[in-house]
Amino acid sequence: MENNRFETPVTVKSVTAGSTQLLRSAREASDYLLNSWPGKRSAKHRAALQACHDALAGDKPAMNARRAFIAAAREVDVFISDKAPV
Repeated sequence: MENNRFETPVTVKSVTAGSTQLLRSAREASDYLLNSWPGKRSAKHRAALQACHDALAGDKPAMNARRAFIAAAREVDVFISDKAPV
């Protein structure tokens, strides 16, 4: 079984206006990067995709994918929180 779950989920803006989405794993982050990304596909976006791919392949820890995803999400202003939901 692959261990690509994030220790703490990441909350981002959803495609639907005014709503949020909770991403709990490298797979969910990768899906968001590929299918819901609102901004331009920058170097940070590509790095996040690669980090997610590496985590899914078991080559790198999910924490690396989480960090790269947060950096890309901040760049396009979709990042909301990296704290556990209450």
